[in-house]
Amino acid sequence: MNWTRAVHHLRTVAATCADMATRPASIFPLRVGGLWVAGDLLGGQRELDEITVALTVDIDEVPWLTEPNGARHWAAAARLPQTPAAVYWRSAHAPVWNHVLERPVLVWSAEDGVREDVLDAIADGSARALRPAAPPAAEVTARLADELALSLRALRERTAEYERRRWKPGKVEPVSDALWQASAGYLDLLGATDPHRL
Repeated sequence: MNWTRAVHHLRTVAATCADMATRPASIFPLRVGGLWVAGDLLGGQRELDEITVALTVDIDEVPWLTEPNGARHWAAAARLPQTPAAVYWRSAHAPVWNHVLERPVLVWSAEDGVREDVLDAIADGSARALRPAAPPAAEVTARLADELALSLRALRERTAEYERRRWKPGKVEPVSDALWQASAGYLDLLGATDPHRL
């Protein structure tokens, strides 16, 4: 897609986040508190395959590449599956950045609303200046180690849940999907921390 269309999609996602924040918690109990942009939209203008965004939620732990409870319901209402976006769910209680979400920039928050200055900078291709400084190598190593430990814990928990539910009546798909997500996240982090282990 061209640059203008990519920025349009990001603006739409930001507006949708703002709208979803006004919806009743009884219908959408998962509350998204922040929208972050990462990847190619923070560079110069070019053709893109998709936009990269992260959604932060008020949950203590969201293992890498997993979806918190209620994420699919929220995403469907926000029409995210129809958007050409790579969407990552992140905890608001931990850094958003990692080896994929490098130096992301906040676009919308429940407290401050849509950051039009960020969207304007992205539109004109100057958002690189808004990115935070790259963390030191030791901080990156420690962050990825923390994420890997969380991911391994999630993989173990979801494997045990799959074993409990596998032969019971009812759909196993939600449990198997959760296991697949935890597995994918763990393998991705394992490759990022030690490529020779894969």
